[in-house]
Amino acid sequence: MSRHPSLKGTGTIRKKRNVLKRFERINLLTADGRWKPGQKVLNGLPKTKPID
Repeated sequence: MSRHPSLKGTGTIRKKRNVLKRFERINLLTADGRWKPGQKVLNGLPKTKPID
């Protein structure tokens, strides 16, 4: 009996994530110059494209 493809080891599954974590978004925004260190967030972070 064979094993289902979705049950393979975690090392082989590598998908592009649609959602970035907060620190990843801040890192992207600082790299683009759209975020200043120490800046406060009032209504959420600006949108960013996912990392490839």
